[in-house]
Amino acid sequence: MEATQRTRIFREEALRHHEGAQEDGDVLRISPRWTRWTYWVLLALLACAALYSLLGTIPEYASGPAVVKVEGRSDLTPQTPGIVSSVTVQVGQRVEAGQPLVSFLSQEETATLERIQREFDLQLVRVLQNPADEAARQSLTSLRAERELAEARQRARTLRAPQAGVVSALRVREGQYVNPGESVVSVVGDNVDVTLVALMPGGYRPRLAPGKPLRVELNGFTHEYQTFTIESVGDQILGPNEVRRFLGADSGDAVPLSGPMVVVRAKIPSPTFTSKGKTFNYFDGMMARADARVRTERILVTLIPGLKGALGNED
Repeated sequence: MEATQRTRIFREEALRHHEGAQEDGDVLRISPRWTRWTYWVLLALLACAALYSLLGTIPEYASGPAVVKVEGRSDLTPQTPGIVSSVTVQVGQRVEAGQPLVSFLSQEETATLERIQREFDLQLVRVLQNPADEAARQSLTSLRAERELAEARQRARTLRAPQAGVVSALRVREGQYVNPGESVVSVVGDNVDVTLVALMPGGYRPRLAPGKPLRVELNGFTHEYQTFTIESVGDQILGPNEVRRFLGADSGDAVPLSGPMVVVRAKIPSPTFTSKGKTFNYFDGMMARADARVRTERILVTLIPGLKGALGNED
């Protein structure tokens, strides 16, 4: 009896209750109700993602640095070396045509002009005393030409505004020695044309064409985009050194360049732009980032490049 009781794993009451039960039980449900409709939502999202990857496209952009160029600016340079004796203007000052801007020491030119003037006066007296003196007349004519040349050289020692406008750059100070050809002062005229010069990777040249939009983000104005229209695209692929020579000494060293590039120009319709309700002027040499849309590609092709031949690209 004791051995039999040890082998039983169920109680007598439980066995009698089980034998007397007439109804079958149901499946035990432990998952919440929301898991059922979540399953179908996930299936719907997966189907939408598959359809979007098949029909949707991703644009590809040619990107590169850009420089603002203000055309109508005059850069004044001395013809001969010299030391700056006076600077009569400052950056941002408005000047009129012919107004003196920067002067150089001109002792030699002044001394030469004074000597020629004295000789001219002596010969003039001789001619007035003896109008028939041909030698004095010829000498007077020669001295007149020398005097005009000396006056021109003395005037060249003073840089004057070639047009009415605003002084945009001043690169010298009093007492500074300047070599010939160095840019000393710049004047921006009243009527200027503003152009954007963008430098795109050379490999995108076949896909770049005039009339396409160019999205621009000026340095210092993050996430503020302007859209211009490409006006021209260069026919040559240039290296970094050639691009620097093209941009000039002012901007060439400031632009990060690498690899072959093509020059793209876009017309900026206004000399000013607006940012957060404020109006700003474009200045020559302002840096920017330019993006030109060159083609689009299906998302599925991007994910699985092997399908490129089957589905193709969209330009």
